[in-house]
Amino acid sequence: MKIVLAYSGGLDTSVIVPWLRENYDAEVICMAADVGQHEGIEGVREKALSSGACECYVEDLRHQFIEGFVWPTLRAGAVYARKYLLGTSMARPIIAKRQVEIARRVGADSVAHGCTGKGNDQVRFELTYVALAPDLRVIAPWREWHIRSREDALAYATERSIPVNTGGGKLYSRDSNLWHISHEGGPLEDPNFEPEQSMFLWTVAPEKAPNKREYAEIGFDAGYPVSLNGERLGPVELVTRLNELGARHGVGRVDLVEDRLVGMKSRGVYETPGGTLLYTALSELEQLTLDRRALALKDQIAPRYADLVYEGRWWTAEREALDALVNALMKRATGTVRLKLYRGSVAVAGRTSPNSLYDPELATFGAGGDYDHADADGFIRLFGLPIRAQAASTAKVGATTDEATVNALLAELVPTGAK
Repeated sequence: MKIVLAYSGGLDTSVIVPWLRENYDAEVICMAADVGQHEGIEGVREKALSSGACECYVEDLRHQFIEGFVWPTLRAGAVYARKYLLGTSMARPIIAKRQVEIARRVGADSVAHGCTGKGNDQVRFELTYVALAPDLRVIAPWREWHIRSREDALAYATERSIPVNTGGGKLYSRDSNLWHISHEGGPLEDPNFEPEQSMFLWTVAPEKAPNKREYAEIGFDAGYPVSLNGERLGPVELVTRLNELGARHGVGRVDLVEDRLVGMKSRGVYETPGGTLLYTALSELEQLTLDRRALALKDQIAPRYADLVYEGRWWTAEREALDALVNALMKRATGTVRLKLYRGSVAVAGRTSPNSLYDPELATFGAGGDYDHADADGFIRLFGLPIRAQAASTAKVGATTDEATVNALLAELVPTGAK
């Protein structure tokens, strides 16, 4: 039996390797994905092999992650629970996809992951498996084994001489990639607890950010981010630079109580500095280049797209259809947006586009343009026709309905003796 394990090098997946060997009498092949983790993935292959894996593939997925998953989600305007820019959610489908590809390459018959039975990630991984390799067996140790705590896992690793990083008694569970870093668990499980400044790893505290505003100009081509301050950049470098820019000004912190897919509420704190800048800029560019009905349509599909990503339903016809709709809407979203960053805030300072629908001659309060003010008279008459008809009907009913009729109607609606 061959099992391909989605491997991070952390405590859980490190003990999963020997557990799979012991309980399934299997060869374990690890697959570690580089999606731009804050802690990096140096030494992960050696760690996997020392834990008992017969091989470990380390895959650089950073470019594919941004271009194939982050950009479509950004262009759709998808935001979950009003605040969350879906950093962890977007990373799981591409990791699971590469895991399946490795399983095919090595002739494995099973795939495994280290997600707990309480979280969303187990769904995201397994829906990808179902969509891309329904024949592969799925093994989820957290739903099977006797290990129930970090202490149990450490004891298991010690018994088998598995090298693990104890983390120095870390308080928080974290996940990071090029797009964001999340913090959960520990004192954050009290929703009334204010996060300590030492918890944040990317962004400076807004009150400690530079007391000087900074401007940044982001360029887009059909809704795809392509440049910063006039310099064209690839997806990975662009997000990296925007993260650095937003982080030093304290931009992109979110404290959220969200509804997990499995039904419970949880609390997480996210740092998404570059993503916050991109969402702000693209939204503003859309206001300049899309008409009112197109904007309304995009606002309707954005939460549906966010739910789809959050729930792990990436590999579906629904997502492909929504992408096609977004592509049609975003054809005009080319241009640049100038942002002003200052102590945790980001504001729009200017925007320009060759496809702008803004006509100064029409918008001006002064003289000029082809707009005839007299045309508004007929427009208002037609636009207000339903309201005028309703008003006329109300007046007619009010004129013919006497007090006795009203009392009779009330008597029918309200039972005798009712108060």
